[in-house]
Amino acid sequence: MSRPITLFTGQWADLPFEEVCRLAAEWGYDGLEIACWGDHFEVDRALAEDDYVRGRLDILDKYGLKVWTISNHLVGQAVCDHPIDERHQDIVPARVWGDGEPEGVRQRAAEEIKNTARAAARLGVDTVVGFTGSSIWHTVAMFPPVTEAAIERGYADFAERWNPILDVFDQEGVRFAHEVHPSEIAYDHWTTVRALEAIGHRPAFGLNWDPSHMVWQDIDPVGFILDFADRIYHVDCKDARRRTGNGRNGRMGSHLPWGNPRRGWDFVSTGHGDVPWEDCFRALNAIGYDGPISIEWEDAGMDRLIGAPDALNFIRGLTRIEPPAASFDSAFSRG
Repeated sequence: MSRPITLFTGQWADLPFEEVCRLAAEWGYDGLEIACWGDHFEVDRALAEDDYVRGRLDILDKYGLKVWTISNHLVGQAVCDHPIDERHQDIVPARVWGDGEPEGVRQRAAEEIKNTARAAARLGVDTVVGFTGSSIWHTVAMFPPVTEAAIERGYADFAERWNPILDVFDQEGVRFAHEVHPSEIAYDHWTTVRALEAIGHRPAFGLNWDPSHMVWQDIDPVGFILDFADRIYHVDCKDARRRTGNGRNGRMGSHLPWGNPRRGWDFVSTGHGDVPWEDCFRALNAIGYDGPISIEWEDAGMDRLIGAPDALNFIRGLTRIEPPAASFDSAFSRG
C-alpha cells in the first residue's frame, strides 16, 4: 500500500513557495500539502487569474513534486468562531476581515471556504483540510454553568453555517477534512460524533487525523482511526509529548508559549513524542487508507531544517509496514 509522503507548508509560509518546493524535493518528499496562506496558494488569484494554477503546478513539476491536498485552516476558523477578535484579524486575509464586524467576518470566511473548494477543483485536488471554528468552545470549562440547550445551539450553528459550504464542495467534487483539534466544534471523540450527527453524516465532511491533539487529551489515536474509519479523509503526522506528573505542569498549557518547559505538553518532532506510531499505521492499513501521509512539522525546540527531514525518515520507515498479502485466517485454512 504505497502512500505518498507530503510536507504541510503551513509552518513554512514565511518562505516563498518555490523555496519550500526546493527544500522538500531535496529532502525526498513526494509532494506538498499546500497551505492557503503566505504566497503558497492564494484562493482569490486561483479563481481570478487564468494562469495562476498552471503556474503553481509548473513549480511543483520543476521539483518533481505533486499535490493531493490544500489546507485553509486559518479562514475556516472564522466561520463559526465566537468571539471574533484581533486573533482572527492576524490570521485571515484583509478581504475576509473587512471592517471586523463579527458576523460579517464569519460570512466572508464562509464564502472564502466555498471558493477554496472551487480553487481546489481547478488545481485538480479532491480534499481540503481545515478548521471549522466553534461558537461554544469558550464554554469548554462548563463554568459559569452551561445549559444543554446552549450546547445544542452550538451544533445547530455549525450545521447552519457549514451545510451551504458543503453544498459547494459537493458541486465541485471536493471533500472537506476537518482537523479534530481544541477550539473546534469537534475536538475529541464525542464531539466528533456529535458534529457528524449535526450535519447528517453527509459524505462531503470528513476528518483529518492528527494524533498530536489526541494524546495530550488522553484520546486513543488508534481507536479513533478504527471508530471513524469511513471518515478518515486525510492524515497529518505531528507528534506531542506530555510533561505532566510533576505537580506543576498542567494539560491546558498554562498560557505559556510553545517550547516552554513549564507547559504540560508540547509539540515535538515526529517520532520523538507519545504517539504510538506503529500501532497507528497498522490501524491505517486495517481501514484501507491509501491517501497521502502529510508531515506537519512543528517543534519549537528543534531547527525545522533538521526536523523536517528527520520526520520524513521516520515516517518513511513506518510506511513500510504493509498489510499481509493474505489474512491469517485464510492462510491457516489453506493448511
